[in-house]
Amino acid sequence: MIGHTSRQQKAYLFACIAIFFWSTIATAFKLSLEYLRPVQLVFYATLVSVMALFLILLFQGKLKLIRRFSAQDFLRFSLLGILNPCLYYIILLHAYDLLPAQEAMAINYSWIVMMVILSIPILKQKIGLKEFLSIIVSYIGVVLIATKGDIFALEFESLKGVIYALITTVIWALFWLFNTKHSSDTVLSLFLIFLSSLPFIAIAVYLDSGFIMPSVNGFVGAAYVGLFEMGITFVLWQSALKLSSSVARVSSLVFITPFLALLIVQLVLREVVLTSTVFGVVLIISGLLLQKYFTKQRTSR
Repeated sequence: MIGHTSRQQKAYLFACIAIFFWSTIATAFKLSLEYLRPVQLVFYATLVSVMALFLILLFQGKLKLIRRFSAQDFLRFSLLGILNPCLYYIILLHAYDLLPAQEAMAINYSWIVMMVILSIPILKQKIGLKEFLSIIVSYIGVVLIATKGDIFALEFESLKGVIYALITTVIWALFWLFNTKHSSDTVLSLFLIFLSSLPFIAIAVYLDSGFIMPSVNGFVGAAYVGLFEMGITFVLWQSALKLSSSVARVSSLVFITPFLALLIVQLVLREVVLTSTVFGVVLIISGLLLQKYFTKQRTSR
């Protein structure tokens, strides 16, 4: 009993650390973009992430498992690497460049809802009318955030930024849905996906602005994003899920993330967090929770 309690406490600790760091990323993105262009930030952050994941796998003794993968697996890693981190983060950081941090973060958070939508054609999951209406609730939240509360006017501070943020929800959802079909070690897979993506990101840097040596501030920002958005935090989250007696006990904590992120945005960036943003996030999460509830109700019959 004591051992079980200790494992669960560790699970909560790892999950809370992961959630804290993820909550700081919107602010880190915005600060880092003052020193690096979006594509440069993605390149250096991915480089740091690959090095961090390599050291973690070395410590865990899992690098030898790479030999088990086939040429087809490495092709899959390359294709997934084009989706994420290459396309996902380049487009996401362009959204952060064009929008206030609170808006880009909140709209991007609706990727969870997009995953439900895309699971219908990809995983052949069925969805009822109530689940569909729950999704509509979430996207009303997205529109509320994007229009700063003036839904009927449909005027956006940056329509391009909103479109970029919405595109990232599709890319992120596709990445995870395609990735769930394979049962290989998640940290090792992530390392190989990120490693495979580096040549594609390097090409994007060359075509965009060429390579530059980042300033100290730029490098610190990229290193922070690489470690705490892409690398170590993911490993902590995976550890929390493995240690927890129930995945739901840990995964439900992730709903704290957008609210904590908004608080950090206000404290560090001095952005005035709009009431419409808070209500929008509440609607996104409410729609998702309703969708899960109705799906559980339907499948338990």
